[in-house]
Amino acid sequence: MNPIEERLNSCFDSIRERLPFRPKTALVLGSGLGGYAESGDIRTEGFLDYQEIEGFPRSTVEGHKGRFVFGHVGEVPVVCMQGRVHYYEGYAMSDVVLPIRLMRLMGAEILFLTNAAGGINTSYAPGDLMLIRDHISSLVPSPLIGPNLEGLGPRFCDMTDTYDSEYRSLLKETAARTGVPLKEGVYIQFSGPQYETPAEIRMARALGADAAGMSTACEAIAAHHAGMRVCGISCITNMAAGVTGEKLSHEEVQETADRISARFQKLVTAGILAVGQ
Repeated sequence: MNPIEERLNSCFDSIRERLPFRPKTALVLGSGLGGYAESGDIRTEGFLDYQEIEGFPRSTVEGHKGRFVFGHVGEVPVVCMQGRVHYYEGYAMSDVVLPIRLMRLMGAEILFLTNAAGGINTSYAPGDLMLIRDHISSLVPSPLIGPNLEGLGPRFCDMTDTYDSEYRSLLKETAARTGVPLKEGVYIQFSGPQYETPAEIRMARALGADAAGMSTACEAIAAHHAGMRVCGISCITNMAAGVTGEKLSHEEVQETADRISARFQKLVTAGILAVGQ
């Protein structure tokens, strides 16, 4: 067994007896979006702080609480990550995706990813929600580099339908039914922690990206490799560098996320029910 797999199994063994149930859907809450885990849409049944898990990486970003929240959305058993781990925090990519793999060992079959992102597509505006159709991850290391975790997935993983096409259709139908406007586009992951330059955003636009961020793509890769069905939504919290000429700040990200929280919550709840039945 390789060291990455040993660490993963050690983390799982340390919490196995503390899990309140076997979750079906795993939800990752991005910057400014963590309040969903404490909303009335989830019947909360337990918490597990990251620092209580032996060998588990800890989130250091403001606005990321750093814990798993267990509960039910409707009848769907859910585990939420209230705060994720980022590559720019100095962790190895295998550490960044360890929480995703751990939720897979908990029993989760579906991964619902959310993030705060900068809008590259000039038809977007802060406050828009974007369904992730595909991603570009070439600017950060693959989480599959190194010895393959044979117990999770194959050495060479097909990425054609990473963001499950059936779930994308369900989420678009759900958004239309609930009256939540929803864009659809391609997400690109940069390493961070600095925001991108205008030249980098022009490059990303030329590559076909609609939104940029510092997470998500690596998590989607690890989940897809492990056999999870993946869907994702980006909250466009600001326009990316050079689009409007304004400077970027983390405060703007949090302010926009707070402003659209009701719409975001409505879509995520309806989406979990749609794909998790």
